[in-house]
Amino acid sequence: MSEQHAALLKKARERLVEDRRAFAKIIAAPFEREKTVDTRARFVELQATIEAIDRAIEDEEGGQGSV
Repeated sequence: MSEQHAALLKKARERLVEDRRAFAKIIAAPFEREKTVDTRARFVELQATIEAIDRAIEDEEGGQGSV
């Protein structure tokens, strides 16, 4: 059962990484105050979510330390 949960978490993580890459493109583009500032905040929130998923994957895999 834990393997199924870990697989689901890994899929969710992949999708979030894709979103993070899209946000990085916006941040790297020429500065547009409102858009860039909002994207930075969303990027940080997204990164925190990815890190939380990493911890959840580790927990599901029995704390083996691999993600």
